[in-house]
Amino acid sequence: MRKLLFLCLTGLFLTSCQTSSRVTVLKLAHALDISHPVHKGMIVMAEKLVEKSDGRMRIDIYPSGQLGNERELIEMLQIGSLSMTKVSTAPLESFVPEMKIFGVPYLFRDDAHRWKVLEGEIGKQLLLAGQDYLVRGLCYYDAGNRSFYTKDRPIESPKDLEGLKIRVMKSITSMSMVKSLGGSATPIPWGELYTALQQGVVDGAENNPPSFHLSRHYEVCKYYSLDEHTSVPDILLMSTVVWNRLSRQEQTWLQEAVDESVIAQRQFWKEAVDEAFRVVQEAGVQILYPDKAPFREKVKAMHESYKGTSIYNLIQKIEAIE
Repeated sequence: MRKLLFLCLTGLFLTSCQTSSRVTVLKLAHALDISHPVHKGMIVMAEKLVEKSDGRMRIDIYPSGQLGNERELIEMLQIGSLSMTKVSTAPLESFVPEMKIFGVPYLFRDDAHRWKVLEGEIGKQLLLAGQDYLVRGLCYYDAGNRSFYTKDRPIESPKDLEGLKIRVMKSITSMSMVKSLGGSATPIPWGELYTALQQGVVDGAENNPPSFHLSRHYEVCKYYSLDEHTSVPDILLMSTVVWNRLSRQEQTWLQEAVDESVIAQRQFWKEAVDEAFRVVQEAGVQILYPDKAPFREKVKAMHESYKGTSIYNLIQKIEAIE
């Protein structure tokens, strides 16, 4: 019993363990603040799982990077020392190459098209694309659209990006996107970005409205240009090592709780976007709505660079969805 308790507490070998009352405990860790709409969605998931399993399953959530950054958490999933995590698809690229598709700029025509893809066959296939790498996607959470924000001048056309150092996620696709638009892509960890903006290490960054707000980057960057170049979803990932340990009934309870949390999270996201725009505008941020046509034109060469690859085939399939 002492050994079993030790393994359950440390999570070094077991992240789904049975106590004497037969409660299956799943450890979920992520890097987001507890005020983030994705964290709120995962709280709903945890509550729903307890309800559906009549207390026989529980999710313990460790937010704010307590157990590591996104890459470290993915690696913990692969060895089964963590049950679940939330990651952006960008850092997932180095584990699951197919995820590069979400970094392709102007891939979706609008939000309706995006959700049709994510909820359709292509989206379902991509969730399972990481199984060979010991991770299984359970759902997509809304992470909206990413746009540029800058310190000293607004971005109203691709030409305005010339000579600017723009922070990007550690993603080859994100770096290529900024480069194709004329900027200088600079990967910097999210937790270091506020200081990097303050000190002029970079001239700006790109992200969705809630992240721009909750990070307080609006205190430094007073221009937010809604070019909406990419829509990079968040994915709830599970270790296949842990998933395969669950009974069929436990898997069903968990997936049902996940699916219900997606609906709740999308509402949380909408509220967070509205709140973000209210706060940043009150703080003096200038919101710009540039013509997207020049941006779309500028990245055509990036789209063509994928010719002959599986990513290009995916681009064509997605563009063909009405």
